[in-house]
Formats: sequence, structure tokens, C-alpha cells
Amino acid sequence: MGIKLADCYNTHQFRKLAKARLPGPIFHYIDGAADDEVTYRRNTAAYESCDLVPNVLTGVDTVDLSTTVMGIPIDMPLFLSPTALQRLFHHEGERAVGQAAEAFNTLFGISSLATVGIEEIGETIGAPKVFQLYYHKDKALTWEMIDRCKEAKFDALALTVDTIVGGNRERDLWTGFTSPPRLTPASLLSFATHPSWTLNYLLREPFALSNLQNHIAEGSNVSISVSDYFSTMLDQSMDWDAAAAVRERWGKAFCLKGIMSVEDARNAVAIGADAIMVSNHGGRQLDGSRAPFDQLAEIIDAVGSDIDVICDGGIQRGTHVLKALSLGAKACSGGRWYLYALAGAGRKGVERALTNMQSELLRDMKLMGARSLADLDRQNLRFR
Repeated sequence: MGIKLADCYNTHQFRKLAKARLPGPIFHYIDGAADDEVTYRRNTAAYESCDLVPNVLTGVDTVDLSTTVMGIPIDMPLFLSPTALQRLFHHEGERAVGQAAEAFNTLFGISSLATVGIEEIGETIGAPKVFQLYYHKDKALTWEMIDRCKEAKFDALALTVDTIVGGNRERDLWTGFTSPPRLTPASLLSFATHPSWTLNYLLREPFALSNLQNHIAEGSNVSISVSDYFSTMLDQSMDWDAAAAVRERWGKAFCLKGIMSVEDARNAVAIGADAIMVSNHGGRQLDGSRAPFDQLAEIIDAVGSDIDVICDGGIQRGTHVLKALSLGAKACSGGRWYLYALAGAGRKGVERALTNMQSELLRDMKLMGARSLADLDRQNLRFR
């Protein structure tokens, strides 16, 4: 008997469910990272070098998990980071993720490489929304996506700044993963032995990168790896002036995703960003780089009073979130923890993943003796 949704109490179990449901190339695209995947593993392991020190007898009959990020109120300090290609993982795709986020009133994002369009998400999803922008060589496309998000009343824009070239995602090379998927002799058996996924892909709404397809055939009609897409379609001349121009055109809550150094965090403040996501793209870009949690304290010490700092990456437990918040992060975000759930069971899976995380956060806050997020600080932590 394989694992079922009802058996999924943590990210590890959702990963097993996703692996059972997805053809190999699709699963390994979610699961994989760059080079030797050292940074990918380190992103979660970093939390284990830090211990929580709880207080007791504080009267924790009620606990408030709410916070505000970029001026946007949300009901829990964990949100669903924008990720690409979601209808490849489950036919409900971004629709399922948005509906789950709405049910929990937390922020969620869609990618430039989303498989459901900006307008539909704006019209149908009531949760606060962030759009993750890739800065393309095609400036008409870049500016159009920004303007469409304004029209669709997205709440925030996150410019990804760590994909100036595609990371060396060797699992994708081994499996032949592309968008859209391309059958190869090596992958044919895997697609054939996952008939539910394959029939959904073939018989439901045609796959496309909805926000790009009118400008770029690659990814929708022409198969390409994500790494090659980054290396050929994105503008490698992007600099701080370009980021400032994006912020000015957008004119609303603005975030830089992929900041890892104090110098860059200060530059983000200087161009008027409202938030930074301390992130290494889930270990999918520069292997051997630091984990976000390991960089968090020095970045917060430098700019935490000037900008909202979000810890993105490696989150698998509620205690990971509480450790980041205790260091001074405003909120946490991540991708794989909910993508495994999406792949395993669509909207029901994402809602269960959110339920699990919310339950952990509430329980762990009570065990920490904290009634609100403001009760968390560095006195709660000791590093090994």
C-alpha cells in the first residue's frame, strides 16, 4: 500500500506522496537542485544548529499568529513562495494553491513562468497576491507583465535577482526534463507507469506558460529546460538601476527575491524596496552558497529596521519558522513544502500542508510560552 493524503503529517511524507504520483522527470524537477545539492540540503540542516529555549507559565490559552508583510496583513507568518510550472505537478496548478492560500488568509505568489494567467488569478483569488517577475531581454514582455499585475490588482511584486544564469540542475539533465515535457526513450516508461498524471496532462487544458506565450514560444510550444530558459531569455545586464526602474514602474509594495549579502540588502533599502527575500532559490542556482537561515542574523542586524526581511528556503517545520522569526524575520516562505502537497493531492493537499503548518505553529508557540509573534526574540535561541 502506498502513502495516502491522510498519512501526510509532514513535508517528508508529502514528498513520498508526490514521488508516487509523478513521473520521474516531473518529480525530480521539484526535488532537485544544483550541482551536488549541498546548498539544498544545508537550507534545512541550518535550522538544526539552532536550539529553541522555551518559557513556561505565560498563559497561552490564546495565540495570535498574524503579522504584516510589506503592509499586507496575513493570518500566519508563513506564505507560499511563487513557483513555476504548477500545472505540470497537478492539473489544478496555481488555482489550487491560490484557493488554499485564500482559505488560510496568507500570501501566495505566481511566477512569470506560471501556468495560469495573471488576469484569472486576479479575478478569482481573494488571498493577498505577489507576482514574481523575471527580468526578460524582451522589455515589452517585462513591462507588460508589470502593467497586467497592476490592472489585476496584485498586492506586491517580487523581482527575482538570483537567476542571472541558469543553475546546473543535473537531475534535469539526467531525466531530460523540459517545459513542456518531451518524451524520450529514458522517460517513456515513467510517463506510461503514471497513467493518472499522463491522462490529466494529455486530456485537460493544454499546457502553456500563460503569461509568456504571446511573446515567447519557448516553454509553451517549444520544449526547453528551465536552466536554459534562464540563460537565454533573461537579461544578464540587469543591475541596480534596472531593479529601481522596475520598482518605479510598479509603484506598489516591492520585494527583491534572492538577496544573500548585507551589501545587497543595503542596496535594496537604497532603491526603496519594501522587503527582501533572503533566498538562494532553493539551492537550485549557486551550489555551495550559504543557507538563508545562516545569513539571516547579519542581514537583519544591518537593515531589519529599514525593510521587511523574509526568510525563504528550507522550511519544513513550524519550529523552523519560529527560529527565523526569533532572529527578527518578518515572515517565512518556501516552495517545496507545498509543491509536494500540490503534486500529491491538488488543492486538498495544499490545504492539508497549510493545516499541518498552522497546527505546528500554534502548538509550538504555546510550548515556547509565546502568545504573539512579538514575544519571540533572540533570547529564545542558542546556537550550537
